[in-house]
Amino acid sequence: MIRSIVTLIIAAVAMTAHADNHMKKASADLINSSGEVIGMANLMQGPNGVLIHVRVTGLEPGKHGLHLHSHGDCLPDTGFESAKGHVGKVEGAHGLMNPKGPEPGDLPNIFVGEDGVGEMEAFTSMVSLDDSKHGLLDEDGSTFIIHQNADDHITQPIGGAGPRVACGTIEAN
Repeated sequence: MIRSIVTLIIAAVAMTAHADNHMKKASADLINSSGEVIGMANLMQGPNGVLIHVRVTGLEPGKHGLHLHSHGDCLPDTGFESAKGHVGKVEGAHGLMNPKGPEPGDLPNIFVGEDGVGEMEAFTSMVSLDDSKHGLLDEDGSTFIIHQNADDHITQPIGGAGPRVACGTIEAN
């Protein structure tokens, strides 16, 4: 009887550990050019990709380009250029509608309402929260970048999205 209970406990722990591997989570505090926190991004690893939820406040109403960048560094005094280029950047392949793309760092725009609140949810199978080729939690980290303008999803190199207005370093939860 005790052996059966121990076996069940071991099996339950193993199943939980297996489930946790598919449910890795990460998040990012999004800051503006003054270094003030203006939002949050949450990421959850699924069996076939990453579910992303982003919410921001205080941005200009309208569409804003949103991308995943290759370095976990959000220095406002650099205009967030410290985040470097897109995750998995491929010259000439930027854009969700690009026949040569998309790049793994390409995401749909975030829409900000007249009240200054923006929110979006997206799923991507091109990145992960593990050690794969485009893992967001790799040695040099990754960031979310929000741009001043909409991304047209095809123009090179960033879809006409303009300057970087917000940044968030992605960290494991």
